[in-house]
Amino acid sequence: MASLNLTTPTSKPTTLIPSKPHQVTINASLCFKNCSKSLLGRREVAISLPASGLLLGCVSAPGRTFAAAEVDEEYVKETAEVINKVRSTVNMDRKDPNVASAVAELREASNIWVAKYRREKSLLGRASFRDMYSAINAVSGHYINFGPTAPIPAKRKARILEEVDTAEKALLRGR
Repeated sequence: MASLNLTTPTSKPTTLIPSKPHQVTINASLCFKNCSKSLLGRREVAISLPASGLLLGCVSAPGRTFAAAEVDEEYVKETAEVINKVRSTVNMDRKDPNVASAVAELREASNIWVAKYRREKSLLGRASFRDMYSAINAVSGHYINFGPTAPIPAKRKARILEEVDTAEKALLRGR
């Protein structure tokens, strides 16, 4: 029985590893014109990268700041509207005949607000967003679980109003 030979016959065996190692150099002329063939140290890289990032940020900043200002202005206006709706709905008397319609309006406004702003990465770290989101979540959760005419317990109501107040303060401070 013959053994299987998986290699093809060749006239001259070739090696895959080069016989002479090549020296790899880093050309740093993009960062420093004076250091074209020398290696950069950690200190030079640490100094050059933030400086180049600041220069690039200054060049492209005007277009970004205008768009961010529009988002901020719209965010402040819509958040203030939702804050007013939360306050008015939470403070309504439970015997008021308009409670169910006010809760429906609040749920619609809060759903639109959350859907619009939870995808904005620039707003996620803001204190106003965090507190407002928490207040909306508490109010919506209460009305979903207990119905639109169920009164909010005193402790929950106090916490919701406190979160709305801190969200409004943070909003006025630009946070």
